Amino acid sequence: MLKPQELRIAGEILPFLNDPTTPIGRDFATQATLLHLPAGTTIFSEGDECSVFAVLSSGTVRVFKIGETGREITLYRFGRGESCILTTSCVLSARQFPAIAVVEKDTTAFVIDQFTFRDWINRYGEWRDYVFQLLSQRLATVMAIVDEIAFRRVDVRLAEFLLQHAAGEPPVLYATHQHIAAELGTSREVVSRILADFSDDGLIRSGRGQIIVLDRERLQQRTQAR
Repeated sequence: MLKPQELRIAGEILPFLNDPTTPIGRDFATQATLLHLPAGTTIFSEGDECSVFAVLSSGTVRVFKIGETGREITLYRFGRGESCILTTSCVLSARQFPAIAVVEKDTTAFVIDQFTFRDWINRYGEWRDYVFQLLSQRLATVMAIVDEIAFRRVDVRLAEFLLQHAAGEPPVLYATHQHIAAELGTSREVVSRILADFSDDGLIRSGRGQIIVLDRERLQQRTQAR
């Protein structure tokens, strides 16, 4: 049974739960559990069975794949008010989880078991609408990632990544080459080579675990390359 404070949080992230006297509100209060997951926790590994469905109330979870060569690619992240569409798919189809889901920032999540999840899909239109909207939004995100990897040059995407994530004055990105490679869906060697080219051209200065943007304007020009 969720506490009143926990129910208020649930209503903030899922507005259809604002009224705890509705059928879905009563069921959520009695059948959901609020869990705390520290950063670094592996929620699912590839091949795991999906026995629960979770909606995050705080924190961030990263979902990614690792290829046979050891190369990583980030599929998506989800945070407050969101859930994992691969978990949704697995629960609905009774299939195994096809990726890895790891807590990136300390997380709290409302969790229900797979049987309750399926039951609510059938019984409650507001719950069904939430799940289908979630699937639609996340599918668009994954399709955008596929488009980026398949059709855009890595140097262009790397320049954009640096501009988007470097902060401060001068702008600095604190990340390893391996981390950047995982975000862009390429290899560490490719990232290192392109960063070396950027450095030779005076666009950045690369140190241990950090990249300093020296010339934002010229780096921006690199994002227009074809």
